[in-house]
Amino acid sequence: MASADRNYDVFLSFRGEDTRKNFSDHLYTTLIANGIHTFRDSEELDKGGDIASELSRVIQKSRIFIIIFSRNYATSKWCLNELVKITERMTQKESTIHPVFYHVNPSEVRHQSGSYGEAFSNYEKDADLEKENIVKWRAALTQVGNLSGWHVDNQ
Repeated sequence: MASADRNYDVFLSFRGEDTRKNFSDHLYTTLIANGIHTFRDSEELDKGGDIASELSRVIQKSRIFIIIFSRNYATSKWCLNELVKITERMTQKESTIHPVFYHVNPSEVRHQSGSYGEAFSNYEKDADLEKENIVKWRAALTQVGNLSGWHVDNQ
């Protein structure tokens, strides 16, 4: 059965290069081991499918979203577009977002400063092409950055 045909308890959103081989992997494994039906792109997407439309369908069928904000999360337009879809989903139906601030200060996400500010400086160089997206990305980061979540750092 295609992943988009199933409902998920949890949808994990993360920047693969930052957390796939450590935090995200451990979290995913723990959720699955405890019987929580969890979506993670590398495990659940059908090979050869239309990734963007399949992810949109999966987001619509998920109830809980765990967003793992890491240093390079905002450098990925894919992650930012996914975040916009998740925040739209939150306003449409009963769902919850649980942010995890992984080695990043929540205020960097909320205010797009630090590494998030650097990413947006790069996007704004092509503002004519990205203007509408930049507004949506900033709004989604601010919205989710204002939610209570978990702050994970080296301590």
